[in-house]
Amino acid sequence: MSELRELLFEIGVEELPSGYIEPALASMAARSAARLNELGLSFTGMETFGTPRRLTLVIRALQDQQPDRKREYIGPSKAAGLDANGHLTRAAAGFARSHGLDPEALEIVDTPKGPYFMAVEDIRGEATKTLLPGLLESLVRETVFPKSMRWASTTLTFARPIEWFLALYGGEIVPLAIEQIPCGNLSYGHRFHAPQAFAVTGVDDYLQALPQRFVLPLPGRRREMVVAGVKKAVAEQVPVADAQAELHEGLLATVSNLVEYPYPICGHFDEKFLQVPAEAIITSMRENQKYFPVKDGKGALLPYFVAVNNTRIEDRSLAVSGHERVLRARLEDALFFFNEDRKAKMESHCQRLDGIVFHQKLGTMQAKSARIVALAGFLADRLAPELSDTVRRAAHLAKADLLTSMVGEFPELQGVMGRVYALHDGESPAVAQAIEEHYLPLHAGGAAPASLAGAIVSLADRMDTLVGCFAVGEKPTGNKDALGLRRQALGLVSVIRRQHLALSLRALAEKALALYSGVAAVQKAGEKTVDDVLAFIRLRFENEQIAEGRPQEVVEAATAPRFDDICDCMQRIEALLAFRGEENFRILTASFKRIRNIVKDNRNTEIRPECFVEEAEKALFAALGQAQEASRPLLERARYHEALAAMLLIKEPLDRFFDQVMVMASDPAQRQNRLNLLTALLAMMLEVADISRMSVKEEQKP
Repeated sequence: MSELRELLFEIGVEELPSGYIEPALASMAARSAARLNELGLSFTGMETFGTPRRLTLVIRALQDQQPDRKREYIGPSKAAGLDANGHLTRAAAGFARSHGLDPEALEIVDTPKGPYFMAVEDIRGEATKTLLPGLLESLVRETVFPKSMRWASTTLTFARPIEWFLALYGGEIVPLAIEQIPCGNLSYGHRFHAPQAFAVTGVDDYLQALPQRFVLPLPGRRREMVVAGVKKAVAEQVPVADAQAELHEGLLATVSNLVEYPYPICGHFDEKFLQVPAEAIITSMRENQKYFPVKDGKGALLPYFVAVNNTRIEDRSLAVSGHERVLRARLEDALFFFNEDRKAKMESHCQRLDGIVFHQKLGTMQAKSARIVALAGFLADRLAPELSDTVRRAAHLAKADLLTSMVGEFPELQGVMGRVYALHDGESPAVAQAIEEHYLPLHAGGAAPASLAGAIVSLADRMDTLVGCFAVGEKPTGNKDALGLRRQALGLVSVIRRQHLALSLRALAEKALALYSGVAAVQKAGEKTVDDVLAFIRLRFENEQIAEGRPQEVVEAATAPRFDDICDCMQRIEALLAFRGEENFRILTASFKRIRNIVKDNRNTEIRPECFVEEAEKALFAALGQAQEASRPLLERARYHEALAAMLLIKEPLDRFFDQVMVMASDPAQRQNRLNLLTALLAMMLEVADISRMSVKEEQKP
């Protein structure tokens, strides 16, 4: 019986970029699990740890021996393997020898194609310690990074040069050397505070020894110490009672992977820089220096920051002065850019947008800006006429800050600086807010525009981009989406949902396409472009709904008959969810599957009552009329739940119809009339959803 032993594998490297560590660890875990499964080795307790100088894989219990197994090979058919006298042919004998078997050891088995010869090979399991060298080497060579390098005379590529390997299985060194770097039982502590090598006997010993040498291998523990250290530094060094650091999650993740042992210190900058918008100062701190900004209890930025060092600080004042000097240079630039930008009005920047290319086939940013104005005005006139002037002005100025020095230095501030400079120029707060918000949401799940004006300009900008790019063939393919069109579509869906906007996507897309009329590359684009854009948005909407927990069949049933108004679609999904578990609705769903199969491509809904012969078809026709009359006003008011309840009136007459009436009658007039009756029933239901796509299985009772 095989035993379970622990595996410890550490790759020691020169300092890795912060963003490389977590993906590399995830890759190591996934590839290890897949390879062990292929080898038939069972394991439990897989973990990964990482710091800037090490990537570590731990398996607490790994089987020490492959199980014995059999491998089956299908050979020639019985007819080809036996001659007329029942003796094995040369084909059968050759098949046996190719697998190291005596011909008499072949078996005959039944297959879907008939009886065939089969060879069964007994494979003896290998010891895990003989398999590990190949597995670990492939793990090192196959780990993928955003950028890799070669060094010295090695053929190996990795994110940074590898300095050592630690590989222990059951406490014994795994016999392996990769590019002349041998695996051993040695690891290393902090590069400056404990650089000496130390021997490791196992996982627990490894996890205890590293913290004693100023290395915290667990990312979660490092993050906790970063948070605690930052808070302590603020409490001790900032003379404001309610001061607190802004612990941005992304920055916490980055900083936690920049250090092996965190040493936070608090610094100060000149208050004159506070005249620069807080967003610009925070962006400079966070993106360029990886510093945590400090705010008071009301959220106002204070002239302090917290830096996290990777080395113990003996002379705090010297360390702080270094950070302050670097940040001061950044803030001096920001203040200069801010003052220079305010010398020119936003309107003057608009006139220079013809110098920025939006897309090589779609023209300049100035042309795009003009289309956004027209498209946003089109939307405002339909959704909020009272906001028309605000929307058009905001759309006109929306891209002007792209030409400012601040946005040139900090692209993340586009929109933010547009708001700041618009207010400085005397624009209304509503216009300034819409300028900033038209970029929202910045990512999936991000904040959406709070104002309706900002939402309208955002929708116009996104639809202009989607339609233009689709018109010139710039559709995303596979994982490639260089222009971020998936993000644009998701943002469009998010804005509509959060603002509860009732609007026609088709009308908006058609208007956007019409506004490209003067662009030569779009001349040949027709209605198919609009259809493709709507299908693209629909898929993003469906994926989002399913990700939120709504059943796929319900979502697709609602979007299949029509997808134009997202809020209307949401209401139909909710109505289907309410009825989905009812027995009558499940039975009706099965009936509509049958109707779909019967009517096929028939689109005619003209019904001639004089052609009816059977009482059941007369009753169904009457029930259809009642259901249509009851549901029509409800459908007009988008009261889909009540409309579905009214449509359930047809269930009993429809059941009798299928029991008593032959749809495909020999008489052509009767047959067509019955098909038209069923098609009319289907058309009524499609006003809500294509329920034929839904499952008819019984709901599981709790």
